[in-house]
Amino acid sequence: MTLSCRPLTVSDYADARQLYAALSTGDSLISFEDGLGAFAQLLSHPGTTVMGAAQAGRIVSMATLHLMPNMTYHGRPFGLIENVVTLPDARGKGSARAVMAALAETAQAASAYKIMLLTGRDNDAKGFYERLGYNADEKHGMILRLDRPS
Repeated sequence: MTLSCRPLTVSDYADARQLYAALSTGDSLISFEDGLGAFAQLLSHPGTTVMGAAQAGRIVSMATLHLMPNMTYHGRPFGLIENVVTLPDARGKGSARAVMAALAETAQAASAYKIMLLTGRDNDAKGFYERLGYNADEKHGMILRLDRPS
């Protein structure tokens, strides 16, 4: 089947919702009704692209790129990729690779000097990202969770 990548629009929300559900654990997913507004807000955020891979008219993989302004590297932006996900029945068929390549092209077209991402320790994605050229040689990824109950 033919695979095509493109930036998602609000009309892709139902497919995106299925992908977010495949990515999210517990109750972190917003309700379907409230999610549409949040998805529209995400898509309209300056510097943000949600790229999807479509197969047979269905979005089977997606990831979000945030391009952020920067004061170093001559003011060139940097990118942050989040929420990389592929539907279970579409894994291993090149859709996530295509999405990541399309986002790298988007960042490069915006003159970004780097793209960063974090991946969970409990999955097999690290090797996938390394095959795409990402590495952990220069920096350590760290997070501060602000949403944990005390």
